[in-house]
Amino acid sequence: MIIESSAPTRVDLAGGTIDIWPLYLFHPGAATVNFAISLRARCRIETRDDGRILLESRDRKVTFETTLEAMEDLIREDRLELISKLVHFFKPTTGFHLTVTSEAPAGAGLGGSSALAIACIGALNRLVGNRYDERKFITIAANIETTVIRVPAGFQDYYSAFYGSTSCINFRPDGIERAALDVTSTKLEERIVICYTGEPRLSGTNNWDILKRHVDGDPELFKLFEGIRDSAMQMREALLADDWERVSTTMRAAYPNRKRLTPGVTTPQMEILVEKALANGAEAAKVCGAGGGGCIAFLCAEGRKADVERALDGEQGAEVLDWRVAREGLVVRES
Repeated sequence: MIIESSAPTRVDLAGGTIDIWPLYLFHPGAATVNFAISLRARCRIETRDDGRILLESRDRKVTFETTLEAMEDLIREDRLELISKLVHFFKPTTGFHLTVTSEAPAGAGLGGSSALAIACIGALNRLVGNRYDERKFITIAANIETTVIRVPAGFQDYYSAFYGSTSCINFRPDGIERAALDVTSTKLEERIVICYTGEPRLSGTNNWDILKRHVDGDPELFKLFEGIRDSAMQMREALLADDWERVSTTMRAAYPNRKRLTPGVTTPQMEILVEKALANGAEAAKVCGAGGGGCIAFLCAEGRKADVERALDGEQGAEVLDWRVAREGLVVRES
């Protein structure tokens, strides 16, 4: 049997970091707006009849082998730690070769590890006979990834990976709810450039510092999070109204506030790229994920996307990514 699954990565337009538990509980109306992109994380499982388990990451060029009898050892395995812990959780009863790969650059700030977790969960759940209802996938992914990164995981990435398309994820005391946003995908594709800086980011470090300061009662940080919440609501309303001038205004206002969250949200190289883009037709910039490297999304003036791409590609080692809006979320196929 062969099982193949994939899940999309994402670009967050507004409301990032507030998706981390328990931060959103202190800001009623907290939400995150994002859209899934076609750079997907992929998982392939081919069953074996010899009781051997092979785990392989083609991106990291890491492969190792264990057996069904040694399954419990995977909980302490450092190699391919996320995949190892997911396999340990599902505990398949047949041998298999699991291969993962990602189309997004490493450390891009596009939610790649979360998309990989969702893709692997979809495939492993199929391998064990659909043991869990799909509604459990996001909870399983967040809980297991938290044990890997050793800080609380943000939730927005799992929703874009599972559902695809454009989303507003609302965070409330009674739970998290995802609402699909009726946004024309071509508008996003025609106006947004995604540029990989070439510098992988360290989101766990940034987010842990922010969480500790928030829990300790930092008043300035609390005010910044109120602004993050408000910008997400404004972004949602602007997209639904097809008001791209307001989208631009919201992104421009949010950029300096996000830089104030913690040192290192942007790097000198990132600032050079932002300046270059703004001088060549970009209207606003959004650091993807926690920043400190990774990707920057640029909203371009109408008809100026190609100008911005030409200005950025290769500048300071940067790479302009080729992408489309991913209308599908998690996909699992079996043969």
